[in-house]
Amino acid sequence: MIFNDAARIAALTPANPFPRSADGRPRVPDDLLDRLKLVTNDEAWGVLERGHDYHFQFEGGWQHLHDDVTLVGRAVTAAFVPVRPDLNDVVEGVGRSEGRSGGQNTWIIDTLGPRDVLVVDLFGKIEDGTFIGDNLGTAVRARTGAGIVIDGGIRDFDRVDQLADFPVYYRGAHPSAIKDVTLVQVNGPVRIGDATVMPGDAVLGTREGVTFIPPHLLQEVVERSEDTRQRDVFGKMRLAEGKYTSGEIDVSTWAEHIEADYIEWLTTAANGETAR
Repeated sequence: MIFNDAARIAALTPANPFPRSADGRPRVPDDLLDRLKLVTNDEAWGVLERGHDYHFQFEGGWQHLHDDVTLVGRAVTAAFVPVRPDLNDVVEGVGRSEGRSGGQNTWIIDTLGPRDVLVVDLFGKIEDGTFIGDNLGTAVRARTGAGIVIDGGIRDFDRVDQLADFPVYYRGAHPSAIKDVTLVQVNGPVRIGDATVMPGDAVLGTREGVTFIPPHLLQEVVERSEDTRQRDVFGKMRLAEGKYTSGEIDVSTWAEHIEADYIEWLTTAANGETAR
C-alpha cells in the first residue's frame, strides 16, 4: 500500500528503455552513471528543457554537505505529509503487517541498495522534519555508496558532516527528531521544490543543485555533454592556433567548413594519429 509494487512502478515509467530493478524501478546502466559524473547541470538542462520540454527537472537553493563530491545514482522516492492520526494509524498498521520496524523513515532506508539515491519529499520541514542524523546517515552511506536528497531537515549536523564522500542535500539543520509526519508513498511521483521526480530517475547533484533525469533521456544527456567537451577542446585549440576567430567558434552552430574540420580532427584522434 505504501511501497508501490513493481507493476505500478512500471506503469508509471513506460518510456524506460533499460532493464528494471527487482522493485520495478528503471535500472539505468552503471556505465552511464559513471559518465554522468562529468555532466554539468547546465548541459543536462539544455537537453531536458530546450530539447524535450521537460521544464521541471532541476532544483537549486540547497544547503549541501560535501559539495566537492558529485552525486549520481538511481532515485528512490519517498513522500511524507503532515500527520493526521487516522491516516497514520493505517500506515503503522501496514508497516506492522509487513514486519517493518523502527520509525517510518527507517522503513525506506532498510530497502536501499548500491547506487540508490533516496529523494525525500518532506515539504521543506526542518524543525521536527529531520530525516537523518548520524546513525541513519551512516546506514544510507553504507547501503548506497551514494548520497541523499532531503526536502526537509537533518540533525546531528557535525557528525553527518564527518561522513566522508556522502553528499547530502537538505533545507536546514535542527536538533529535533522527526515527528508529526506520515509516510504515504515510496517509489511514486514526488515534488522536490519545483522539480517532479520519478522512481528510477538518474540523479545528478553538483554544487549548483540537483537535476533529475528521466531514464529515456539519460543517454542523450551524457552523449551531448561528451560532444560539448570535445568541441570545447577543439575550439580552444583552433583559437590558440589563430585558425578561427572567437566569433566563428563561440556560436551555437559552426559553419560547414569548421564542422568538417572538427569531424576530421575527431576521426584523426580516434585513429590514434596526431591531431592537427
